[in-house]
Amino acid sequence: MPRSRPGNRSGPRERRLGRAVRRAVAGMLVLAAAVGCGNAGELEGAGPTPTAVGPARLWPELTPASSPAFEIGEVNREPVKGVEVPADGDIRRVDPVGIVRAEIDGNPRDYAGAKAPYRDTSRRMADCAEGPGRGKCPVLRPYYRDLTGDGRDDLTLGFRLLPGKTTAVRVYTVDRRRLLQVMAWEDALSGVELAGRSVVIRSPSEVAGYEYRLEWTWDRDQRAMLLTHDEMLRTGPRGHSRHPSASPSGSRSASRSVSPSPSGSSSASGG
Repeated sequence: MPRSRPGNRSGPRERRLGRAVRRAVAGMLVLAAAVGCGNAGELEGAGPTPTAVGPARLWPELTPASSPAFEIGEVNREPVKGVEVPADGDIRRVDPVGIVRAEIDGNPRDYAGAKAPYRDTSRRMADCAEGPGRGKCPVLRPYYRDLTGDGRDDLTLGFRLLPGKTTAVRVYTVDRRRLLQVMAWEDALSGVELAGRSVVIRSPSEVAGYEYRLEWTWDRDQRAMLLTHDEMLRTGPRGHSRHPSASPSGSRSASRSVSPSPSGSSSASGG
């Protein structure tokens, strides 16, 4: 959330800032004089720079839309049925394998039957006797961190959607002794990170040398993880060009299949 700006009060910080500005201006004048002399070995110009172009509003005659054109499920806040939370509300004591089993049981079209898209995930759940992240169990190692800011750990969980190469990423929190799913996404993953109150997912792009970067951040008003950033970033070497150009970017949320239901990174505690 943006921080409120304090009132205008003159103090030591403002006075130090004023002195720094004056010193910077004096230094710029000295450098300008030195460049004007044209002495050998002095500063030289870097050449022409791109002209700044301001935003231009297109089609101002169009009436602004008042409702979305696509239903993409921005807010995901869904109680998990069939999973009990201990009386102390400790999410670390909730079985991650049991959470995935509950999702499988609640979505038989996706997991049950020979033609179900994720049929092998259901079959491989039998290999989870030793816990997540071991052997052929499709449930990955769980990670725990306070993403909601309430001082208690939340759960970030992943499991493979087999026989394909897609991985499901889920975030769960506890509210009034109920387990709630507050974020869901499926994709081919390049990496997942936890950063502050955010989950960052990187995925391969169809464009060589680029990847998608999506970031979900906890929103205390919606009480769910909202998709706050969706962008395409360059990962490969930049080609040589005589003219500067902006990297392609833009949202792909509306064009991709979204579930109906980690910038700098920092560490998270596993189970």
